Amino acid sequence: MLLEFTVGNFLSFKDKKTLSLESTSITEHKESNVVKTGRYDLLKSAVIYGANSGGKSNLIKAMSTMRRIVLHSFDSSSTKKLDVTPFLLNTETEGSSSFFEMLFLIDNVRYRYGFEVNNAGIKAEWLFETQKKTEKQLFIREGDIIEITNAFSEGEDLEEKTRENALFLAVVDQFNGKTARRIIQWFNDFVTISGLSHEGYKKSTFSVLEDKKTRYSVLDFYKNLDLGFDNVTIWYEDKSDIFDDITDILPPWDHRDSYNIRIETRHQKYDKSNMPIRTIEFDMRNQESSGTNKLFNISGSIFEILSNGGILVVDELDASLHPLLTLAVTKLFNSTEHNPKNAQLIFATHDTNLLHYGNYRRDQIYFVEKDNYGASDLYSLVEYKEDGKTIRKDRSFERDYIQGRYGAIPFIGNLSNISNNGSKSKNTQ
Repeated sequence: MLLEFTVGNFLSFKDKKTLSLESTSITEHKESNVVKTGRYDLLKSAVIYGANSGGKSNLIKAMSTMRRIVLHSFDSSSTKKLDVTPFLLNTETEGSSSFFEMLFLIDNVRYRYGFEVNNAGIKAEWLFETQKKTEKQLFIREGDIIEITNAFSEGEDLEEKTRENALFLAVVDQFNGKTARRIIQWFNDFVTISGLSHEGYKKSTFSVLEDKKTRYSVLDFYKNLDLGFDNVTIWYEDKSDIFDDITDILPPWDHRDSYNIRIETRHQKYDKSNMPIRTIEFDMRNQESSGTNKLFNISGSIFEILSNGGILVVDELDASLHPLLTLAVTKLFNSTEHNPKNAQLIFATHDTNLLHYGNYRRDQIYFVEKDNYGASDLYSLVEYKEDGKTIRKDRSFERDYIQGRYGAIPFIGNLSNISNNGSKSKNTQ
C-alpha cells in the first residue's frame, strides 16, 4: 500500500510536494475509509481538486513517470532519453534534476525508494527499509558511485553493469534480486489511467469478464448502475468471420490483435403492453453513450485492482460520467465489502458533488493550485487553516470550495463586465 508520494522540479511542481495516504487523527468515516496495516493507518482513497492548468494532471503525470522509469529504464538503450521535464519557469530549476520518491508497504515492511533524474540519466537513487521502527539504508547512488550495505547483498557486483540512464533497482531485478523483484512488482501493481483517453484499457475489461472470479462482480456493478442493459457479450471475428462468444474458448492473447472485436449489450424488448418478449443486442461503440463506453473501458482496471490489490490512479475520472456514476466508482474503494484487498484509489476530478455525497474525510481531500510564479502547490483540507484554525468536519465542503474558500479554483473575474463591454462595442459599430 502507498503511504506517500513526493515530487519536485517536475512540470509545474517547482518545490517538493507530498501527497500522503497516512490517515491523521481525525475520526470521521474511520471504519470505512481507513485500513490498519501493521503500525500504519492508511487511507483507501484520495481525491484531487483544482482549476484547469492548476497542476492536477501534472501530479498524476509525475506518478506515471516514476512508474514508467522504474519498469522500463532497464529495457532502454544507452542513448535513450528519459523524457523528464523540469520546472521551466525559473532559472534555478530549469537545468536541475527532477525528484521522485515513494513510501510504501510490502507485507508490512516499509520501503522508501526514490531517485533524481534528468533527460540524460539517473543522478541519484536510494532505497531504505523499515521493518520495525528504525529505517536502514539498503543502497545509495550519487552520480556514478553506488554504495551497497550488507542488508542488500543481492546488489553486489552489479554496480558496473548499471548504465547512466538505468535504475540500479531495475538492474538488480534483472539479476533476480529478491527485494528488488518485490518492489518492481509493487510498481507494476501501481496503475495509472486517463479518464479522457480510455480506449486502450478495454483489454483489462475483457480479462475481468473472462475470469469467473470477477465477471459476475462486474456485471452486477453494471446492473446496479441501471445502465439499461442486462448483459455484455464480446465477439471475436477472425478472417473467416467466425464469432466466438465470451463464454466459449477464446483465442490466446498474443493472437487477438488480428481479431476484430465487437462488444454488444443486451437489452430487453417489450410489446405494446410493455410486456417483455425478447432481448436484442446493441453495438457498444455505436449505440451506447460515451459515458457507458468509458465506464466499460475503465471498469476492467477498477475490478482488477479491487480483486488483486494495488493502487489505481485516474486523471479526469468524472469526464463523460454522470455524477452518480463517479460516486459509485469511488464508493467501491471506500468499502469493506467491495474492497477486501484494501486497494487504493487516487483520482483527479472537477465533480464537487463528491465533496458532499462522497463521505470523504478531510485528509482525503487534496487541492492543487498555482502561485503567481507558475508553480503548483498541493495541500489537503485537513492541513488548510482559516484564521489559524482547522476546517471543521461539519462544514459544507462543496459550498465552501465553490465560493473559493479553499483556493484551487479558476479566477473568472466579473462576467457582467464582459457582457457590458460586448454591448458597448456593438453600440459603437
